[in-house]
Amino acid sequence: MQLHGGGDQPLWRWVGNKPLVRLDDRKRQSGCDRLAINVSGMRYETQLRTLAQFPDTLLGDSQRRLRYFDPLRNELFLDRNRICFEAILYFYQSGGRLRRPANVPLDIFMEELHFYELGEETIDRFKEDEGFPKEEERPLPAKKWQQKIWMLFEYPESSGGARIIAIISVMVIILSILIFCLETLPEFRQEKERREVRSFQGFEDECFTPFHDPFFIVETICICWFSFELIMRFISAPSKMSFFKDVMNVIDFLAILPYFVTVGTELGKDKDTQPSVSLALIRVIRLVRVFRIFKLSRHSKGLQILGQTLKASLRELALLIFFLFIGVIIFSSAAYFAEADSPNTAFTSIPEAFWWAVVSMTTVGYGDMCPITVGGKLVGSMCAIAGVLTISLPVPVIVSNFSYFYHREMECEDTREYHHVSTSVWEKNCKTWGNLSSPQLHAMSNPASRCQTES
Repeated sequence: MQLHGGGDQPLWRWVGNKPLVRLDDRKRQSGCDRLAINVSGMRYETQLRTLAQFPDTLLGDSQRRLRYFDPLRNELFLDRNRICFEAILYFYQSGGRLRRPANVPLDIFMEELHFYELGEETIDRFKEDEGFPKEEERPLPAKKWQQKIWMLFEYPESSGGARIIAIISVMVIILSILIFCLETLPEFRQEKERREVRSFQGFEDECFTPFHDPFFIVETICICWFSFELIMRFISAPSKMSFFKDVMNVIDFLAILPYFVTVGTELGKDKDTQPSVSLALIRVIRLVRVFRIFKLSRHSKGLQILGQTLKASLRELALLIFFLFIGVIIFSSAAYFAEADSPNTAFTSIPEAFWWAVVSMTTVGYGDMCPITVGGKLVGSMCAIAGVLTISLPVPVIVSNFSYFYHREMECEDTREYHHVSTSVWEKNCKTWGNLSSPQLHAMSNPASRCQTES
């Protein structure tokens, strides 16, 4: 028995009750057979040997593409995007070159790539051509309990508990930064500095110690959370060496270091001897607490994009600093010699004029130093104009890098949210043609199975 399509040539042959066999399987080896593909009303034709170059894809596998075959019209019918299909067809014709049409959004084209089952390797290569960073595998610890801890503290999107921990971490960081700023208010700072000076001079206030300070108590609570977070990450890290090399972990360590230095200084202080650590050094160590604000970058995509932009723009930033350096040398020297004959000039030397040149070239203009002679004013005018031109040249490149990383991150989020669902007008009514038996084929009443039959 043979099964015919719309033409006179038989498409399939039955051998007893064995599965359906395409008659063109033998012809396909010759490479001369053509296949018609109807994509949303637009008809395309290509040779079977062209599709056979990639047998693991939807169109390259005769069994998989059979789901979409319309026996009445003797063609494949795909209710898909036409413009994308032309790029897909060119992928087969060119032997693997995949290019996205300019007027097709990335998320739509990615959806078509998944539908045609071009394979993860092809899709990864396409992403690389589009400028996407290569997705690095996330290493996980070997033990189950370590994996759970690592996912909780390292990947906030992994679970609800991880999101709660991330929210707590952000709130503690903000509280710590708020305390760091509030304790510098005059009404709090003066009393605290008075006690510190008396302490470093050898006088001890019996009724008040630094451990009674409300700011210190809140700081202790924040440090307990930061330390707990850092310890949990360390004991669950897949690689301890990689853990110490991570910049974010270094920032976490620097964020808690000033607290322990301060506590160690207070505990090791002897009433009868001079303190071993100077007050100025203590203040510098406390200044390191400002690094805690960088801990927010672990939870902020915007800060991560900014960091990537600065990293990608290092050459442009170096050029900007180099141009400013040259301009500062030239215009500070010119201003000094132009003002040399004026007795009331503020430009007493070329190094003294450096500050004025930097302020003028960056268009800040504090006004604390200004030329008073005609020659000095001309030099100042040229300095301001040169500064505007110098700064404006590299800025578009930096803005372009930021725009690139920002849109790439947005497109990455769109592709992560994509969940592919394969749909076909034919597979709702029948399974793969090659798996049907003769009685089932006769029993089907949908249009896909209304075929002429000959014995």
